[in-house]
Amino acid sequence: MADVEVILVAGGTGRRFGGAVPKQFRLLGGRPMLAVAASRFVGVPGVARLIVVAAAEEHARCARMLEAVPLPVRFATAGAERQFSVASGIAALDPRSTIVAVHDAARPLVRPTDIAACITAARMTGAAILATPVPDTVKRVHDGRIVATVPRGDLWLAQTPQAFAVDVLRRAHAEAPRGEASTDDAALVERLGIAVAIVPGQPSNRKITTSEDLVWAESVVAAVAD
Repeated sequence: MADVEVILVAGGTGRRFGGAVPKQFRLLGGRPMLAVAASRFVGVPGVARLIVVAAAEEHARCARMLEAVPLPVRFATAGAERQFSVASGIAALDPRSTIVAVHDAARPLVRPTDIAACITAARMTGAAILATPVPDTVKRVHDGRIVATVPRGDLWLAQTPQAFAVDVLRRAHAEAPRGEASTDDAALVERLGIAVAIVPGQPSNRKITTSEDLVWAESVVAAVAD
C-alpha cells in the first residue's frame, strides 16, 4: 500500500557549515547530499513520493539533482524556520496519504531498514521517531561550572525520519504555539498528549552540520564503496 509521503526538508542556508553552497547541495560520494538522502527512501515499503521543501529559487536545481531518483517528487517552499518548512510540506500532501515521514536532507546516511521500521511503528502507534541512546555522561552547566550530573539511562538523541499519521502531524502543527518555532516535530506531537514511540537508530544517521561532518561522511561512503 503506497500511502506514505516523505517531507524532505532542504531549506537550510548552511550558516554553520560555511561557504556559498548550502550543505544539502554539497557533493557526497560524487552526488549532491540531497540526492543521497532522497535515494535512501527508494524501495522502502509504502513510500509513494517525496515532497522536497526548499527555497523557491532552488526548486529547479533540486529537480535536476533528483532526476536519477526513481520516486515522484513534488516541491514546497521553505519557510524562515524549520517548523514552517515542514508546515509547507504538510500543505502539499496528497489527501490519500495516511502516513508522513519527515526527514532532514542533511542526514544522508540513514539506513532504509531503519526508515521502514520507523514507518511501521508509526502505523501501529500514530507517531514514531528514530533515536539513539545518549552514550556519554551528561553534565548540567551554569556559568562555566558543573551544577549537576544528569542520569542518562532514559536519555535519547532524536534523529529523523520522524513518522506520523497524517492527521496527527497536521493537528500538531495547527495547534503549535505562536511566536516560537520548534526544531523537532515529535515535540509538537508530544504537546498534544500523544505518546511518540522510539525506534532505535544508528550513530551513522548523523546530521551533517559542519565541514568536519562532511569529511566524516565521505569516509563512511568510501568505506562502503570499498
